[in-house]
Amino acid sequence: MSYKILGIDPKATQQQVRDAYKKQALKHHPDRVAADSPERPKRTRKFQQINDAYYTLSDPSRRRDYDSTRQFHSGGFGSNFGFGSSSAPDPSDDEYEIPRPPPDTSSSSSTGGSSFPWSAFGFGGRAKTEADANTFSSEQFGNVFEEMLREEGMAEGEHAAPTSKFWALIGGVSGGAMGFIIANLPGAVAGAVAGNRLGAVRDSRGKSVYSVFQELEQPQKMQLLSELAKRVFAHAIS
Repeated sequence: MSYKILGIDPKATQQQVRDAYKKQALKHHPDRVAADSPERPKRTRKFQQINDAYYTLSDPSRRRDYDSTRQFHSGGFGSNFGFGSSSAPDPSDDEYEIPRPPPDTSSSSSTGGSSFPWSAFGFGGRAKTEADANTFSSEQFGNVFEEMLREEGMAEGEHAAPTSKFWALIGGVSGGAMGFIIANLPGAVAGAVAGNRLGAVRDSRGKSVYSVFQELEQPQKMQLLSELAKRVFAHAIS
């Protein structure tokens, strides 16, 4: 199921796994929509699924364990005992979620061995709540986010510090979203507020580009992710 979530073949290389994660994460990131958008909860669940899948497949050892278990439960030895792939949920379904064990789950409360052990993969037992899952998803995305911005010349150095190219893009987003280009008093006031906010964020020295991203206003996050998605998908096509 992890392969289907990322939209790749089980024989995909590790680089193809990483490239697929970048595209899926940017496409479905919750910050691509407004904070109060009715679409946001659905995006958050999807984003967790994508991160679970990438966590499983990005590490060769975890991927081998997953492949072995997947084969056991989907046609090989496991199907002879009545728990093949036909009973597994479809991750393309909007309601599909990788179940997470409750905090007090013990080995004696397992599902009896008749279903795929989802909790052994993804973030597994580490993410026992939705808050945990969101935290792990954000941390994992942050690492890849900084890599993508390095590739675009928007981050540099050991700590992925924002470059002038990053600030130029963010400044443009802030102006367009908050009214710098609108020739009226409300627009000018809104623009001044946005400028002060952005200046405060920019003056926070020593922060990585992802830390800065997390402090941006929602319109800036939306536009930055949209611009980054355009560039990543353009690279994939070219």
